Amino acid sequence: MSPHSPSPRAVLDGIPAYVPKPPQPPATGESHRLFLNENPYPPLPSALARISWAAARTNHYPGIFPEELTAALAGKLDVPLSHVVTGPGSVGIYQQIGQAMLSPGDEVVYAWPSFEAFPIVVRMAGAVPVEVPLSEETHDLEAMAAAITPRTSMVLLCEPNNPTGTAVGTAELKQFLDRVPEHVLVVLDEAYFEFYQAPDAPNGVELHRDRPNLVVLRTFSKAYGLAGLRVGYGVAHPEIADALRKCAVPCGVGRIAEQAALAALEAEDELFEQVSGITAERERLRDALRAQGWTTPKSETNFLWMPLGEDSDTIAAALEERGLLVRNFSGTGLRITVGSPEANDLLIATLETLKPVR
Repeated sequence: MSPHSPSPRAVLDGIPAYVPKPPQPPATGESHRLFLNENPYPPLPSALARISWAAARTNHYPGIFPEELTAALAGKLDVPLSHVVTGPGSVGIYQQIGQAMLSPGDEVVYAWPSFEAFPIVVRMAGAVPVEVPLSEETHDLEAMAAAITPRTSMVLLCEPNNPTGTAVGTAELKQFLDRVPEHVLVVLDEAYFEFYQAPDAPNGVELHRDRPNLVVLRTFSKAYGLAGLRVGYGVAHPEIADALRKCAVPCGVGRIAEQAALAALEAEDELFEQVSGITAERERLRDALRAQGWTTPKSETNFLWMPLGEDSDTIAAALEERGLLVRNFSGTGLRITVGSPEANDLLIATLETLKPVR
């Protein structure tokens, strides 16, 4: 490149790839996508009908914002319309947050390992990541609170955590939020909210009502099975919500995505039957792996975490050969999406042949 050519921002040099190396299906035979935490079931017929209706109108722009969906979410969540923001997946809203709320040099506290978008969003804004190690695969909220300094402008918190599937529960989360200074923004990622069915599961929307510094993010990609259409939403108090809308890409949620999300909301009873089936499979899968001698913490999501350390590359490669495509965090562990019963059976059988020495 010529020294006079345009140069990208230097900060981009330190930004990691979102998924460094997606696993590759075998040349022959069936493969199972267990690396992106997708719903294993296709969209419901009612959603497909709405998708078809909207597709016939793609010669027209959608609304600048998905107003029909925003109104439906405000009604469902019992929040003012002014509190609801949307984006192309919750990742899209993260980019809006980075643009609206971060300045170069700001410190951002988050656990690690956690959601892979965190360091990308932080570094893209020229902010400084402050990564706090997990404790027993779970957020160490005491250490995260201690990491907040006068330079901290934001805390990112995934509940339940991705990639470990672990959760802290309502009581600990409230205690932590009460310790965060009022001027520090807390982004609570509840992408797996629908799978978290424990009695002490927090509800971020309820927590946000008397916490102006709390933003809650959710998505239609997981439980609602619309990952390919990219629809996410957030709840925040008006001053922050207005700022996020200013940074949103116009028409970022297209008409097809909006209509599919509306159909999914209308079919929640049917969809949540699927969710119950997925959580039952999650527990069956975890019980089987633990019986084989594998370590896997309790999960409140639609995936399991296997902390394998240096063995993660070897195990991931062996699974890949059998068409089981999992997310390998090299040298750390594997995140394995709960798939169809058939995929889970194959996973159990394959890991039986690889099981550790007891």
